[in-house]
Amino acid sequence: MGEPLDVVTMGRIGVDLYPLQTGVPLPQVETFGKFLGGSATNVAVAAARLGRAAAVVSRTGDDPFGAYCHQALRDFGVDDRWVTPVAEYPTPVTFCEIFPPDDFPLYFYRLPKAPDLVIHPEELDLPAIRAARLFWMTGTGLCAEPSRTATLAALADRAQARRDWAAGTQLATVFDLDWRPMFWPDGDPAAARPHYRAALAHATVAVGNVAECEVATGEREPRACAEALLAAGVELAVVKRGPDGVLAVHRDGRSAEVPPHPVEVVNGLGAGDAFGGALCHGLLAGWELPRLMRYANAAGALVAGRLACSSAMPYADEVAALLDGAERVPEPGTSEKESLP
Repeated sequence: MGEPLDVVTMGRIGVDLYPLQTGVPLPQVETFGKFLGGSATNVAVAAARLGRAAAVVSRTGDDPFGAYCHQALRDFGVDDRWVTPVAEYPTPVTFCEIFPPDDFPLYFYRLPKAPDLVIHPEELDLPAIRAARLFWMTGTGLCAEPSRTATLAALADRAQARRDWAAGTQLATVFDLDWRPMFWPDGDPAAARPHYRAALAHATVAVGNVAECEVATGEREPRACAEALLAAGVELAVVKRGPDGVLAVHRDGRSAEVPPHPVEVVNGLGAGDAFGGALCHGLLAGWELPRLMRYANAAGALVAGRLACSSAMPYADEVAALLDGAERVPEPGTSEKESLP
């Protein structure tokens, strides 16, 4: 099987077609950029940019856009061995509109069904997922079968691994709450909540914005959200509060409230995924909560100031420079992968 991976993510993959014109509605947009997309995929790219060995478990269509996804993953240094084709369905395409600072409508083309929801439990490489230092899954993976059963099977196997392995073994399992109502029948949070609860029982970390936390817990106030997530089974709850920053609460009583990092927003859609990749990186490094949250916030801010998602994910030196208050503008297409200080 080789060396265990640092990060394995499971969930959406596809192609983002983003306008190259800002403040223009889609009917008037004339040019688009093509980018690798999908939340779980972007998180793997973000982790790889920070020097982590990362892989994605997902599926594409058996089509040219699927081939593009594989090539883009390899170009980003992300292991694509568990991204497999589905002949029946096309690779998903997502469009957006860009109206800074806070309006970025998304238009998902995932019908009649997205290939990333056709992940079967028997196809999973459970030993590799079990061995990974960190496993990241998303709420979208719970919205339909067979992906729901496959995702819960991976989670249950990870939970069993934590029980079987020696005391002191660090094995993080992160549930990205990732609520997209258009992917669920009738878009009903109450119908989704039992599936979220089942996943939370096996996860060690939960991360989401206040609306996503409300789907999972029924709570709306950030501290109450965090406490409800802890009660549901996780060890660390991370509640993203937008302009109010981020709240992290650990079961052992530690907590951190960190303000947002100031940024001139270009496109806010990839910020959460950059936050997620940085969260993976800091969790694996064993950082204390305040440092972890500041770092993840800074990574998210960098991407919010850029157009794309996957290709905009920052390197460690860029995050460090932002945290140090230094301005750094790399030459197009260049940046060094550096270890964290």
